[in-house]
Amino acid sequence: MEFNQAVDNLLEGIKTDYAKWSTWEEGITRFNGGIRTKVGRKYTKVLQGSSVWGFIANDDGVHKGIPHRKGDVFKAAGWAAPAKWARGSIFDTNTNWFRWTGPNYL
Repeated sequence: MEFNQAVDNLLEGIKTDYAKWSTWEEGITRFNGGIRTKVGRKYTKVLQGSSVWGFIANDDGVHKGIPHRKGDVFKAAGWAAPAKWARGSIFDTNTNWFRWTGPNYL
């Protein structure tokens, strides 16, 4: 699967999880409109509204001494940096590693 298509699948998965949680149609529409990405040098930042949902590794590399693969997803440690451990991968067909609120804790 191509990287951009896998990112789109992740965004759709986030929207689907939010729709399962919420019954308010206007809220679902507003939430879905706020999901977007911002591509950086090392990571693609996933944003929802004015918050960081998480980070996606653009290439294989090392983060805080731990190797990661292209497509690995990290929780946000802050606005500009991912947390230490990968929580899942955008290439994984399993979606139990994230919620609409962000990648799951380890």
